[in-house]
Amino acid sequence: MNHHPAEDPRWLRRYAPAERATRRLVCFPHAGGSATFFVPTARALAPGTDVLCVQYPGRQDRVGEPSVDDLADLADRIAATLADCTGLPLAFLGHSMGAVVAYEVARRLRRDQLVRLDRLFVSGRRAPSRQRSTDLHTLDDERFLARIGTLGGTDLRLLEDPEIRAMIIPALRADYRAVETYRHAPGPLLDCPITVLIGADDPQTADEDPTEWGRHTSADVDVHVFPGGHFFLLDQAPRFHDVLAQGLSPAPGPTGRAY
Repeated sequence: MNHHPAEDPRWLRRYAPAERATRRLVCFPHAGGSATFFVPTARALAPGTDVLCVQYPGRQDRVGEPSVDDLADLADRIAATLADCTGLPLAFLGHSMGAVVAYEVARRLRRDQLVRLDRLFVSGRRAPSRQRSTDLHTLDDERFLARIGTLGGTDLRLLEDPEIRAMIIPALRADYRAVETYRHAPGPLLDCPITVLIGADDPQTADEDPTEWGRHTSADVDVHVFPGGHFFLLDQAPRFHDVLAQGLSPAPGPTGRAY
């Protein structure tokens, strides 16, 4: 039986039992998102895959903690949390902002030779080196929410309740500040394959070449395009989870877990 690593329950959540799992996937949510976004993924991949979902500060049961509005700081904290995440072949999955966070955490773990990553799945996000100038986090609440609403992942009816609005907006704004002020810094390449997953009608990745992610690894990159917009993974869940399962399948030959 596989033993779970010593996990910080503030940061890492497990929503499906996987005591006999043969691999592990850590999931990083989008801006304004929470660990529970990946409950369907955890259930779809259990019991063969142990799915850990990252919970950022400032939301749900961490609403009393200050949100982190600097992406490098957020990546530092999560990398420290995952430093002992050994024992099973490991992959990361990040959606939208989570894709950049997952990438930056992977860079830190590689730099410090703490944990070897077998694959990075990046969903709904252009390559880190492809910068767009956006400043949604500086807009007033009404315009900020209206712009976010166009992506389709936030039920704006929830935000008509002043109490819910007061709880959600600070974390959402902090996340957008983190990702909009992020600038990719040069450094060593990752050494794991990257799987890029995008929606055909996603404005966040429109006019971007998904193979640009190949600039960030010495390994291979493969691209999967799904029908739908920014949150295609909700409507295309079965196919999305099939692609994850295929990418998580062990490669032939030895797989060392430490550098």
